Amino acid sequence: MGDAAGGPDTPAYAAPARADDLGTLPPAYIETGQLDIFRDENIAYAQRLSRAGVPVELIQYPAVPHAFGTFDPAAAVSRRAVGNRVRALGAL
Repeated sequence: MGDAAGGPDTPAYAAPARADDLGTLPPAYIETGQLDIFRDENIAYAQRLSRAGVPVELIQYPAVPHAFGTFDPAAAVSRRAVGNRVRALGAL
């Protein structure tokens, strides 16, 4: 992205949450932890996608932070998240 990273010229496909019109985006799978620092942004983005008519699946895992799967990949919640990701990718 070079100098465009984070700036107003960032392409919508690089930062789709910044786009004015989300209706042309593909279906989305979004997951967040209840304690994730980006939780509210993720939920707001999923709601915007849904309002724009984009099929979206939003999953919130209780009591876990951002990147929870890297802290304990063997934890039940981490295994469940991986399974949900694989399922979502298979549905494409």
